[in-house]
Amino acid sequence: MTRVEKLLRDLIALPSVNPAFLPAGHPDAGEQQVADYLAAWSAQAGIEVEFQDVAAGRRNVLCRLLPPGAVQHRVLLAPHLDTVPFASEAQRLPSRQGGRLHGRGACDTKGSAAAMLTAMTDLARTGRRPAHTEILFAGLVDEENAQAGSRALAASGLTADLAIVGEPTRLRVVTAHKGDVWVRIGTRGRAAHGSTPHLGRNAIHAMARVVDVIETQYRSQLSRRTHRLLGSPTASVGAIRGGTQANIVPDRCDIEVDRRTLPGETERSVRSELKALLREAGCRATVELLKTVDCPPLETNPRLPLVRDFLGAARQSGGCGAQFFCDAAVLAAGGIPSVVFGPGDVAQAHTSDEWIALSELERAPQVLVQFLRSLP
Repeated sequence: MTRVEKLLRDLIALPSVNPAFLPAGHPDAGEQQVADYLAAWSAQAGIEVEFQDVAAGRRNVLCRLLPPGAVQHRVLLAPHLDTVPFASEAQRLPSRQGGRLHGRGACDTKGSAAAMLTAMTDLARTGRRPAHTEILFAGLVDEENAQAGSRALAASGLTADLAIVGEPTRLRVVTAHKGDVWVRIGTRGRAAHGSTPHLGRNAIHAMARVVDVIETQYRSQLSRRTHRLLGSPTASVGAIRGGTQANIVPDRCDIEVDRRTLPGETERSVRSELKALLREAGCRATVELLKTVDCPPLETNPRLPLVRDFLGAARQSGGCGAQFFCDAAVLAAGGIPSVVFGPGDVAQAHTSDEWIALSELERAPQVLVQFLRSLP
């Protein structure tokens, strides 16, 4: 068994479910066990370790490989340590089936964490590290919920010449990804007895028109906008709530809409656009933002020198796009040029049978080491 596979197996075996998805005090909640394990692994290789407090009981782990000379540059390796809940008890322990390693977090993103830290420890043990570039591994908390880890790191004033954010990209370097805006739309009516519905005004009936406008007219409108790497923005009605029981005409109904954004679109522009759309369609509805944090799209110039060098190490001629949102946009908004890279396929993330191809897991540290050794 290789070092990177051994490390990933150990990480999978340590539960680190985001506390937002579990009852308070649940034994599987929180990233601390994984953070402590990575800290010990790094310290054994002579890498400096510290923790950054983010929330009660939750800390980013920061592992620094310092250069022999004065620090003039910094490259950040940033996977997240939290996972979604276990889909089954079988996901609690890693299992190998053919060329795949199965278990919760295998690709999202403990595989990236294992690959990145393996690359760092290889440089530390061989002594072939950059002369003036600090390599900083940041194991981040809370990506799956509110990105509190990356937001805290960005707010700390940390600077870096490049951040490589660990996500399952099948070892493709992603330079652009979509943003995410959640919107709540509400219709209001007048309650009445079910035997006299004509005396009321049905809020669910009004919402049916809103849903139809979003799923047909709005989708068609969005499909006419395109981005070279990301395609078109999307909108999806993901939840609906209204009424109390069958014999009461409902006086309110709410839906929640997931709107994936392209570079140039903002929360404010999305809200204004939806309000105008519904007004023109004759729908009386309220439109408000659901998320309390901004989740903007990412677009990093692939011609930046370090991005170009990393693309070369990955044997890639240009940047790719991703449909999902991740910590990269948060770090980029904080002033750190960011790309996304890691072993695994996002199609396996959050599934009942999450797995990672071992061939990609083995290849990822090689790509990273080749790039990191080229740094000044």
